[in-house]
Amino acid sequence: MYQQVLDPIADSLGWSSLVAALPLAVLFVLLGGLRMRAWLASLIALAVSLAVAIWAYGMPAGQAFLAGTEGAAFGFYPILWIVINALWVYNITVTTGHFDVLRRSFAQVSDDSRLQAVLIAFSFGALLEALAGFGTPVAVTSVMLIALGFQPLKAAVLALTANTAPVAFGAMATPILTLGKVTGESSDTLGAMVGRQTPILALFVPLVLVFIVDGRRGLRETWPTALFCGFAFGIAQYVTANFISVPLADVVASLVSAAAVVLVVRLRPQRALARPAPVAGGSVDEPTPEFAARVEDGGEDGGERDSRAEIARAYAPYAIIIAVFVICQIDQVKEQLDKATRTFSWPGLDLTDPAGKPLGLPTFNFNYLTTPGTQMLVAGLITMAVLGVGFGKALRAYWTTLVQLKWAIITVMAVLALAFVMNASGQTVTLGTWMAGAGGVFAVLSPILGWLGTAVTGSDTSSNSLFGALQVTAADKADLSTVLMAATNSSGGVLGKMVSPQNLAIAAAAVGLDGREGDIFRRVVLWSLLFLAGMCLLSGLQSTGVLGWMVP
Repeated sequence: MYQQVLDPIADSLGWSSLVAALPLAVLFVLLGGLRMRAWLASLIALAVSLAVAIWAYGMPAGQAFLAGTEGAAFGFYPILWIVINALWVYNITVTTGHFDVLRRSFAQVSDDSRLQAVLIAFSFGALLEALAGFGTPVAVTSVMLIALGFQPLKAAVLALTANTAPVAFGAMATPILTLGKVTGESSDTLGAMVGRQTPILALFVPLVLVFIVDGRRGLRETWPTALFCGFAFGIAQYVTANFISVPLADVVASLVSAAAVVLVVRLRPQRALARPAPVAGGSVDEPTPEFAARVEDGGEDGGERDSRAEIARAYAPYAIIIAVFVICQIDQVKEQLDKATRTFSWPGLDLTDPAGKPLGLPTFNFNYLTTPGTQMLVAGLITMAVLGVGFGKALRAYWTTLVQLKWAIITVMAVLALAFVMNASGQTVTLGTWMAGAGGVFAVLSPILGWLGTAVTGSDTSSNSLFGALQVTAADKADLSTVLMAATNSSGGVLGKMVSPQNLAIAAAAVGLDGREGDIFRRVVLWSLLFLAGMCLLSGLQSTGVLGWMVP
């Protein structure tokens, strides 16, 4: 048995926190400073976390390595299981040509690349986040942007930046439901609180996207549409999370925001294709000659338009995904599916917290049927039938997906192994407890804790699992609202998504930039920190009389 220690270095929480932060510091320096490949940087950071756990925290080597193996297993299932199957469905649509139809359908909404970025990366990405999450929207939308003429690097940056405001309600609000379990607070109340924070973030994300695409000119020419899209998304997310259904918050918000963009484009005169200039956030995006010709001709094949039947078939996979996920959320269906879940303790791993209470970390849930990955697989099988895809072609598409994600698979498993080692040894608790000692100021620092958790694990769900209970404990000590602090962990966590090595690896793999995760990281980290500063300010104000009325 291993009992966690909060302050193993000179009995000092401050010094211990510095040592506990070493794996994270190494990871980000290797990625952002030395431009090392994400999979290699993650493995080195994992080694550092093991060294800190064994030599600084006194954790038995066997226990430390076992914690790493559990983290790696969790990284593959359920996280990679979701991403692999979601990307497989996408690859099926590519092999049948229906992805091209979908791309042309989006292009017909507007020939302005700035609005295409908002519609695809933000609105459509939010729908994918709502249904699957865990890197799926980054993988799919970045490729869609490339197909519309965006450069790979900028497509990855746009997809990562857009994947923020919807994250807390992603995968049918899995992060919120998890937060409710670990904190003992009502998930409906927590969802309502998050629904009073992330909608404010949603106002600004589309504006940032058009700035990344086209700088100040993009803001000047498209800010009304971008702002209206963010406003529509935020209002829909707020109303749904507070008054309708927390799991459906992103589904409704994504559809409403997409409708808002289409409405504005229909009411305003069509613009010529924007040719963005180089700006901070990515290299110049020069549309491909084929794309420019397609816009001028009104479509491929001499200007011929796709039939309504083909367009319907192109949208069918996403309609199928929505249907499968909604059906699986029905209480009676979910109850039956959950019977296949197998729960067991990870062999050889026996952990207690600093107070001597057993930790739940060694408990591993094998939810065969309720995991979004399996549901995505089912949606893919139905898609095969609808699109007339044979088993052989589908199997080749699956192999293509695995090859495409090979480095991302290593990265994700290594990062989750690192997270589990840090959590099992007590490194994450040390960092969290040190920050919680700030007293009333903790309301301002609370989002940073959530950001840190997601940046390490790549998952807002995992961040809530790591720090949710700690947020509540800190709130009690500082006489702050427990609902506010717990929800803020999730809201702050969504901003760590874009700098997570796991998501950087997925983005790089999707756009064919393996080994350039560091380049992507440097272009998104400033946006992540800027949004984080805004969330810290919002959380601080909501803990006072200024915006305290926003807390349910």
